[in-house]
Amino acid sequence: MVKGYIFDYGGTLDTCGNHWGKVLWHAYQRQQVPVSEAQFREAYVYAERTLGRNPIVLPTYTFKKLLDVKLRLEMEYLFMKGYWTADKDTYTKVELSMLNDLYEQVQTTVAHSREVLVRLHEQFPMVLVSNFYGNIPVVLQEFQLEALFQKVVESAVVGIRKPDPRIFQIGVEALGLAPNEVVVVGDSMTKDIIPAKQIGCQTVWFKGEGWTDLQEDETIPDRVITDLEELG
Repeated sequence: MVKGYIFDYGGTLDTCGNHWGKVLWHAYQRQQVPVSEAQFREAYVYAERTLGRNPIVLPTYTFKKLLDVKLRLEMEYLFMKGYWTADKDTYTKVELSMLNDLYEQVQTTVAHSREVLVRLHEQFPMVLVSNFYGNIPVVLQEFQLEALFQKVVESAVVGIRKPDPRIFQIGVEALGLAPNEVVVVGDSMTKDIIPAKQIGCQTVWFKGEGWTDLQEDETIPDRVITDLEELG
C-alpha cells in the first residue's frame, strides 16, 4: 500500500533521470567547446567539490544563478589547466549560450515533472529529500513546485547528506507514515535507492544516463522507470 512519496530533486525532477555531469557534457558538445570528456570530468569534479567546501551558493540563488556559477567554475578550471584557450569575447559568448541552452532544457523537463507531481499531489502527501546547496526553496519557487511538497529536507540545512539513510528517515517522519508505506523516487542507485531500502521504503529508480557505464542491478529497486509519467 502506497500512502506517500519522497522525491529526489537534482537528476530526478530536472534532467529526466540523467546524471547532471552527463547533461553538462552534452551541452559542451553542442557548443563545440574543444575539450575532451576526460578534461571536462576533471572540471566538473573540481566545481562540485569547490561548491561543497565553500559557501559560494547563497540561499537566495535561483537555479539559473546556480547553473551560471557551476559553468564559470568549470570553465575557469579548463582555462587554469590549459585545456581550453579562448579570448574573453568567445568565452563570454559560449558560457552564455550554454547557460541559456541548459536552462531552457531544465525548464521543459521540470514543467513535465510538475504535471506528474500535480496529479500525485491530489492523492498523496509528498516530501522532497535532496542533496543541495541551501537554496532549494528558491529553486522550487522558481519552477512553481513549492506548494506540492509538505516538507523539504535539504542536506545543507539538516547537516546530513545522501547516501546516509537518516536523511530519508527525516522525510518519512515528516510524512507521518511507516517506511513501507512510502515510495522513494530517485535517479541514483547509491544515493537514493539503496539507502531508502535500508530503512524499509519502497523504491522507484528513475533510470537515465549515468555518470559511468556501470550497469546497475535493476533487481534492487521495486520498480524501474524511464519517464516520470509512469508513476501515474
